[in-house]
Amino acid sequence: MRKIIFAAVMIAVMSLSAAAFAGQIVMDGSTTVLPFGQAAAEQFSKQNPNVKFSVSGTGTGNGFKSLADGSAQIANASRFIKDSEIKSCMDKKVYPVPFAVALDCLVPVVHPSNPVKSLTKAQLKDIYSGKVTNWKQVGGSDSPIVVIGRDTSSGTYGTWQEMIMDKGEKTRVTPKAQVTASSGAMMTAVSQNKNAIGYEGMGYVSKSVKALAVDGVAGTAAGARSGKYPLSRYLYMFTNGWPEGDVLDFISYMQSPAGQKIVNSTGFVSLQEMK
Repeated sequence: MRKIIFAAVMIAVMSLSAAAFAGQIVMDGSTTVLPFGQAAAEQFSKQNPNVKFSVSGTGTGNGFKSLADGSAQIANASRFIKDSEIKSCMDKKVYPVPFAVALDCLVPVVHPSNPVKSLTKAQLKDIYSGKVTNWKQVGGSDSPIVVIGRDTSSGTYGTWQEMIMDKGEKTRVTPKAQVTASSGAMMTAVSQNKNAIGYEGMGYVSKSVKALAVDGVAGTAAGARSGKYPLSRYLYMFTNGWPEGDVLDFISYMQSPAGQKIVNSTGFVSLQEMK
């Protein structure tokens, strides 16, 4: 079932024809997608005053729940939909269709004072599983590592589990990890603790934290475009079936040069840069 939905990505990423109907669009889901999703919604509303938006960032998993129960027309997601989420949607006669809207790097971050510059995927797994507990074990100072994670409804958490933690099947995150409920909360927690490590989408990385390279490759636009950065991912907007009216018009705008310019301006990688 998931493979059928996935096949729609290549179709959905193509340009869409626009349709103009007045109304309100409710978007919910990923806090990673939130910055450019909200900015695009604001710009779209300026050009289409009759279209209003309600935009929330409650996490990717909650976004799919909102799509399934009909309270949102668009579910923003920082990972692809799970088989269980597809079933939950289809049980309610909701048929999720994915639209890739940006490319992102999932970046490990530490306090700016931390001397460590790069970690391997294996080291990250050992840190998050609790096997490695002191920075000196990975080339840092003799200080305990404070592990910061995301809540399970987060798509970023899901991506980290899949890419670093063996999908959680063999390796689990240490129970000592501090859990944060949003991308912003993650950045704040890391910036305020000199021994902390966290992870987040590249658009959230600022001077308040220090980004680490993974396997010697920096999480930059160039790394994402080349495919060399090992923790790159697509970001999505999901709709119930093929969109119509205002929703179709907005998705079309999101994938247009104007929408992709907003993606770039918020620190993520536009799809046009991948062509």
